Amino acid sequence: MCLLIVDHTYPTGQHLQIVQGDLTREKTDAIVNAANSRLQHGGGIAGAILRSGGYEIQRESDLWIANHGLVEHAHPAVTSGANLPTRLVIHAVGPMWGSGDEDAKLEAAFLGSFEKAGELCLESLAVPALSTGIFGFPKPRAARIFYATLAAYYRSHPDSTLKLVRLVILDEETLNEFLDVWREIHPSAE
Repeated sequence: MCLLIVDHTYPTGQHLQIVQGDLTREKTDAIVNAANSRLQHGGGIAGAILRSGGYEIQRESDLWIANHGLVEHAHPAVTSGANLPTRLVIHAVGPMWGSGDEDAKLEAAFLGSFEKAGELCLESLAVPALSTGIFGFPKPRAARIFYATLAAYYRSHPDSTLKLVRLVILDEETLNEFLDVWREIHPSAE
C-alpha cells in the first residue's frame, strides 16, 4: 500500500501526487522504469519491475532494441506491463552521474516520459526518482529538475490527457530529500 503525502493541483487542473510506496504495485495507466539504454533489467527499479511483471517485459524490451537500437534520454521505449497492475511500462534512460550534461539528460528523460504518456493518450503515470539510485544523481538536484520539468510540461500541454503524475518513492531518505525540495519550492503547499 502507498502513503499519499502531497496532492497538488496545478493551475491547468492537472495533478502531482507524491507517495511513499512500491512502483510495481501502481495501478496507473503506465509506470516509468529507470532503465539503461540497452533495456537490460537486472537491478534496482528495473530488476524489481522484471521480477514483479515477468519475463515478458524483458522479451518485449529485447524486441524493441532489435527494432529501434539503444534507447535515448528523450525518447523512451514502451512495453506492456505484463503481470504488473499497470497496462504499460515506459522505459526512460536517466543519466549516470559524471557522464556529462547530466541535468539536460535528466530533464530530457522526464520530459520524454511525460510526452510519451501524452502521445499514448494516458491519463495517469507513476514515476520513480530517476537516476538517484545506482546512477548516483544527487537527489535534491534531481528533485528540482523533476518538479520544474513537470510544471513546464503541464504549462505547455494544458489539454494533455495526462491528468495525474504520481511520484513514487520507496525509501525514506530519497522521499525526504524530494519533499524538502518540494517544500522549498512550494512553502504553502501540501
